Amino acid sequence: MDTGSNPKNRSSIRAGMCVDIVTKEDQRSGRRTRGVVQEILTNSSFHPHGIKVRLLDGHVGRVFAIAPNDPKQ
Repeated sequence: MDTGSNPKNRSSIRAGMCVDIVTKEDQRSGRRTRGVVQEILTNSSFHPHGIKVRLLDGHVGRVFAIAPNDPKQ
């Protein structure tokens, strides 16, 4: 992962991006949910646990990873 796509930096996250998040209830297990960012909820430019977002399907969680561009999705 290059420095331009760090999920802890707000500037790396944009609405419409495909990301993997960890929801509050999945923090212990580390289970990830993949979806498309609808809204960025974190106001600060950096968060040590990842930027909090809302996905198009309504899930809310912190970005764990930015998914690679996959034209099949």
